[in-house]
Amino acid sequence: MGPVKLSIRGPDKVPMHFHFDFSAPQIIWTLTFAAQLVLLVVLLGRERAPRYPWFTAGIALFALRLMVEMLLTGRMATLPLQEILLPLADLGVIVNLLVVVEVARRAFAGTQRSLWVVNGAGVLVVALGVLLVWGPWPAAKDLAWDTLLGRLRMMQLAAQKGDALVSLLTVQLGLMVVLFGRHFKAAWRSHTQMIAIGLSTVAIAWVATQETLLILARTAHPRTQQEYDRIFGLSGGLVGRLLNANNVVYLAALVWWIAWLWLDEPGTAPPPAADETAPEQTES
Repeated sequence: MGPVKLSIRGPDKVPMHFHFDFSAPQIIWTLTFAAQLVLLVVLLGRERAPRYPWFTAGIALFALRLMVEMLLTGRMATLPLQEILLPLADLGVIVNLLVVVEVARRAFAGTQRSLWVVNGAGVLVVALGVLLVWGPWPAAKDLAWDTLLGRLRMMQLAAQKGDALVSLLTVQLGLMVVLFGRHFKAAWRSHTQMIAIGLSTVAIAWVATQETLLILARTAHPRTQQEYDRIFGLSGGLVGRLLNANNVVYLAALVWWIAWLWLDEPGTAPPPAADETAPEQTES
């Protein structure tokens, strides 16, 4: 990020033109990282973290990943950088799976165990079925643990397919919470439902972005470098704009969570002050 440039045209001209050396991804990254910190403050300050520990851990881990990627990209060789980022990505998949379980348990607390097992198995089967037929899978010969590059490829595959599985599960969970949550512990404007809506919105945007990228990879055949940059360029190209839009959706979800988790749930009120709860002493 460079300094702000200020230029004035002519000695007697009042209008000034500001030129900011900030790209759209840098602006989105800064706002996202700041929103994550604010959300963590809300979760801890408003005592929501004890109710949603894995959701809190997921936000903290994602903030750490963003910070590490921003600080180390361009300052380290690619291979050592991937040795740092890929384990964080795989750990993020595990935490996000626990977030899905946590939200589901909060939303449908009190449900019979048999109903839990049947519905959980059904949701998992649907997600795994879609995952198996969605997107390319590498050949078995390309996967190996005997070399560092092979291990990194395995970790990258686990992160990519893990993110897809989490997104497919989250979309189904969000739909179930919206449709049936009011009959259990996820009524409208409850924290659980607001978290589920935000998670499912982010998941839908991620799935749509990935499917669009797959379609472009299959159908787009640029013949010149200019056409390639216009379609696949990360700066100004169609792919870059898609990724920025996906990141904006996540930023909007962060703002959504900050607003709703700051507010108390309907039907709840902060505990009265000590001087209000003490009985009045009357002189006999």
